[in-house]
Amino acid sequence: MSVTTTRRSRHIGITLSKRAGLVFVLPALILFAIFILYPLVTALSYSLFDWTGIARGDFSALANYVTIFTTAPYQDAIPNAFLHNVLLFVGAMVFQNTVGLGLAVLLHRVRRFKRFFQTVYTLPYLVSPLVVGYLWSLMLSPLFGPVNAILKGVGLGELAQPWLGNPTTAIWVVVFVTAWQWVGFPVLLYGAALGGIPEEIEEAASLDGASNWQRFRSITAPLLIPAIGTVSVLTFIGAMEAFAIPYALGGSAGNPAGATDVLSLLFYRTAFESGSSNAIGTSSAIATLLFVFILGVALLMTGLMRRAERNLY
Repeated sequence: MSVTTTRRSRHIGITLSKRAGLVFVLPALILFAIFILYPLVTALSYSLFDWTGIARGDFSALANYVTIFTTAPYQDAIPNAFLHNVLLFVGAMVFQNTVGLGLAVLLHRVRRFKRFFQTVYTLPYLVSPLVVGYLWSLMLSPLFGPVNAILKGVGLGELAQPWLGNPTTAIWVVVFVTAWQWVGFPVLLYGAALGGIPEEIEEAASLDGASNWQRFRSITAPLLIPAIGTVSVLTFIGAMEAFAIPYALGGSAGNPAGATDVLSLLFYRTAFESGSSNAIGTSSAIATLLFVFILGVALLMTGLMRRAERNLY
């Protein structure tokens, strides 16, 4: 009887624990369903119908998807915007996994003023991207911006130019500003990962005569693979859905001449500025495709990183 009673008590305890956990998780699930899941399902359903303003018409199946790939201006705007999203991702990845990782390693080794510098690098990450974009647009102004003024003051006036007015440099300004704002995130993440590496491992390698570079390449870098995977996936998601900084620097049209256009801006223009009677259906098709692409690539990247982690351990 005592064994049966004990098992029953454990079962009741586990059941109560699950119910208590569900109570705590339930508010988050409700918010997720209202603000994330419902809009996603709604956008998918909207993309399958014809619209006349806000009045839903007949079921059109995949007609809206065919439209955005076969008719102007979408057939030219989508490849151009997608290329800029890819450049934004590649540029942010290179910046964050070099500068961000380098800063994290330096801060890990430097004890003095460590918290101060961590705060300095993290502050831009805490500011609204829209505010950051507008501030940089002012600093890069060819009329009164301090960037060109500094270049002229140090004798590099030939480098001064309308950074956001030149199609060649405009997209790279967007890449730089985006990477500059978000570099604080990998600094914190890599710093936490470096703090979790046992010092005994590096001390043993040092006693064996390994140089700083050899220790980093053979010990530190492999142990940072989980952190690198997290930064890579989140950077990809952020780059593909980027809106605030491109909007602040180039406006909704992705000026100059579409040089800073991204997919989120194209969706915004289609939904609110195109004047098309079927704006809801077409913009919903763009949003749905963007979501499916981000989800698919993010899952693929996560799977590859987990495989790399399994091979490591």
